[in-house]
Parts: sequence; structure tokens; C-alpha cells
Amino acid sequence: MIISQLSISPVGEGTSLSKYVKIVIDTLKKNNIKFKTNDMATIIETKDLETLFSVVKDAHNAVQKSGAKRVITELKIDDRKDKEVVLGTKVKSIQ
Repeated sequence: MIISQLSISPVGEGTSLSKYVKIVIDTLKKNNIKFKTNDMATIIETKDLETLFSVVKDAHNAVQKSGAKRVITELKIDDRKDKEVVLGTKVKSIQ
């Protein structure tokens, strides 16, 4: 599995971004992606890069289609091949 961190931010759309976060979350749900949102980003679990890139593209485009004229998308990817990791594995290892 691939664990990634996604942050999509419209620029110049005011100080509250909750409307856009909801759009991203709805896009992830439509694509049946496992995710967990925190105060700064959304952590996503996907089986491969193709799925990840496809859903990130969908989410980016959904924010643009909602009226945002400028969108910054940040994606951090942990593609580990030496052992199986899923959403929450990293947090469990430090408890």
C-alpha cells in the first residue's frame, strides 16, 4: 500500500477553506479511497501510484470546478516495498 499526504488549497478564496476540504473529501469518498483528515492535511491509502494520481487529479479538478481560480496541490508519498503498511501503521509503531 501507498500512504500519502494531500493538501489542496485554493488561493485568494478567503480565510476559511472548509468548503474546499469538503469537496476533496467527497471526491475521495466517490473514489472509494481510505483516508483520514487532520487539521493540516488528509492522509490517503491507495494500492498503487496510478490510483493515487488519478484521485488527486480528480480532487484538484473538483476544487477548480467549484470556482477557485488558483489551486495549489501538495502531495507527499511514502511508497514502501519492504513491508506492508496501511493507514495508522506509523502511529501504532510509536505507541
